Amino acid sequence: MQLSKSLLLLAAQSGIALGQSNSTNGTTDLAFLPLSTDDYFSFVLLEMLSLSNGGGAATGEVMRAAGKIEAGNYESFYTEFKFLADSLHDVATSINATKFPVSAREAYFRAASYYRASVFFLTGNQTDPRLFDVWDVALADFDQAISLTDAKGERVTVKGPGFDIPVVFWKSPKASKCKGPVPTILLGSGYDAPQEDSYHALGREILDRGWNFVTYEGPGQPTVRRDQGLGFIPNWWDVVTPVVDYLETRPEVDMKRLALGGLSFGGILAPLAASREPRFAAVLAIDGLYDLSKVILDALSPSVIQLYESGNQTAFDAYMNAVRVSPQAPTIFKWFIAQGLWSFNTESPYDWLKRLGAIKLDQDILNNVTCPVFVGKGEGDDVVGGQEQVVAGMLGSKAYFYEFKTALGAGAHCQLGAEPQLAQATMDWVAEVFETVA
Repeated sequence: MQLSKSLLLLAAQSGIALGQSNSTNGTTDLAFLPLSTDDYFSFVLLEMLSLSNGGGAATGEVMRAAGKIEAGNYESFYTEFKFLADSLHDVATSINATKFPVSAREAYFRAASYYRASVFFLTGNQTDPRLFDVWDVALADFDQAISLTDAKGERVTVKGPGFDIPVVFWKSPKASKCKGPVPTILLGSGYDAPQEDSYHALGREILDRGWNFVTYEGPGQPTVRRDQGLGFIPNWWDVVTPVVDYLETRPEVDMKRLALGGLSFGGILAPLAASREPRFAAVLAIDGLYDLSKVILDALSPSVIQLYESGNQTAFDAYMNAVRVSPQAPTIFKWFIAQGLWSFNTESPYDWLKRLGAIKLDQDILNNVTCPVFVGKGEGDDVVGGQEQVVAGMLGSKAYFYEFKTALGAGAHCQLGAEPQLAQATMDWVAEVFETVA
């Protein structure tokens, strides 16, 4: 799941106050068939469906869960996806993986996805043991799956300055067959999505093109947050540069043809890292963002913004925490606050929003990006308030701006559900950039 995708719903329900009705009784003008009477549950279920494009889910399984989940009920969401995950896990473990590796692999992949989904709404209680126990099972099942792929995913721990960086390296089958190195895509996720999702979103498409595919997570992202208790940091280059150093040690990586991508909130993190790390031939901002905190503040009522800007942390925290537990508040808003607190490892909404505001792009930062940058925008995506065009403008001639069309089903943020179109546009552009590298 990508947090900044979720802002589309938050923006549609802006001006939130305690007296408003719950979103389970409302609708928003979204270009997909609702899968729940709760707007945000419907959105998350659509995200789960989209994993089917890359083997991370099956439509019938997700639709079965959608039909059973009680709208707005976090425990119901957990129960149904945990049931699916356990069931697929049992199927996977019953298969003779030596004799039927494809069958076992696909079952393990889907079980892992459903385990991850089951705990999505549980971050409101940061000590809930399921956030950790179920996640460990999800990682174990994913590891079983990647051990059965043709391009076997390899987990590596890279040392950063004061933290460990979990990396998954997928060696291209082409690199295995030829003597020389091949192009490589390093892809980072965003505010709440795990790196495992990235394999289903773009990984298979990248490997099919004969390139290496590498994912990573830094502080604030799912596994680092769980295992090391670290929230997001503004110096994201301290996450990416050690990974690039590691890639330089891999003989199958063509360091002249290395691209960095960022999905959702990663659309800020990737250019931010590239402003201090010059070894990339290209950067992908999917989609273009420069300040996520601005999107959040724009979605709040003037009185709440005034409270925040007054610096009265105690009063702001009290208000936001009251909204977070109010039955009248929309699911998206309650989850949004909880996820922010979780991903920054804080109990203060004020602290979360202040620290989020320190992670942003500006003209000085983007002046230091030395390579071409793909800036994506969904035609029907109002989530970032036109920030894509601003980012492209600050980049100037370094930017390649691309708008994905709603009429073709690709107009949502990060092209949710239209990942093949996303892969075609981004990877064809990257290939052309690589062709210019001497």
